[in-house]
Amino acid sequence: MVRVRVVHDEELLRSALVELLRSDDTLEVSDTSPGADEDEVPPTDVCVVDGECLQGPGEEHGEPFRARHGEPLVVLTTPRRPGVLRRAFDAGALGLVDKNAPAQRLITAVHTVAKGERFLDAALTVALLEGAVMPLTARELSVLSLAAEGAPMPEVAARLHLSRGTVRNYMATAIRKLGARNRVDAIRIVQDAGWT
Repeated sequence: MVRVRVVHDEELLRSALVELLRSDDTLEVSDTSPGADEDEVPPTDVCVVDGECLQGPGEEHGEPFRARHGEPLVVLTTPRRPGVLRRAFDAGALGLVDKNAPAQRLITAVHTVAKGERFLDAALTVALLEGAVMPLTARELSVLSLAAEGAPMPEVAARLHLSRGTVRNYMATAIRKLGARNRVDAIRIVQDAGWT
């Protein structure tokens, strides 16, 4: 038996994934929400997690999910979110499964990862490479992230300990690098890609 834990922040989707995995008699499936107490989680061989759950509120980018949970990861994601896909790879995921893949592909990924092998859905390969080339520096991304929260430029400057002119320069550079029309468009591009 392969012991599998499903981690998802939405109860309906989490229970659907559990039922799907339980359709394979060789899988013993449990589930938790992303913020569950790790002491209450039964030991598992593979953790199936939604890519959007890899980073909890207030955590830094690249926080190693696997370091917190310990099991080999199978991450569900989409090629439209290369930043999330990259975060999954950086978190040490052995399996990457497209959310639009047939149900059997997830079961295959779990068995592959349980053997210690890598599983990469073909549809995600190009998106993974795109996620590797996020065009913004950490500072430019910080400026955009704070702007996305609704912080005005003087507040962004104060929170990042920069001058207002420097913040304007970072914003202009980020807009140019992203090929965006304006600040709102740049924020949309970064959020759609999953870089924030």
